[in-house]
Amino acid sequence: MRFKRRMIVFEAADLDAESGFWAGLLDGTVHKGDRWHNIWVDGDWQLGIQLAPHHVPPSWPDDASSQQIHLDFYLEDLEAAHARVLELGGRVLKAADDPTVPSGFRVYADPAGHPFCLCWLPSPI
Repeated sequence: MRFKRRMIVFEAADLDAESGFWAGLLDGTVHKGDRWHNIWVDGDWQLGIQLAPHHVPPSWPDDASSQQIHLDFYLEDLEAAHARVLELGGRVLKAADDPTVPSGFRVYADPAGHPFCLCWLPSPI
């Protein structure tokens, strides 16, 4: 079986806040519909935001709730990405235990409460 497209879709009560956050973070553009926004990056459809007026975000990292789903982004400049996430309306859910270790992650939530991680790895030798 050959898929023509693979898509991640987030539900959100506020389409503009959610799609604006992800387009800003991924350096993409938003194509708006009434109940669905598409995030395009480098000329390709990368992410969908579906209207869900009664969306309830997970409460993770509270152990009483699961993550449901989350994304990991590996990057070189953690502090620049951290500042961008906050500027776009994201929030920190769990700070890194020790940001000086060779690899790790920080957990954030987008405006609709979906968790994602900004991660780092040691530089390749």
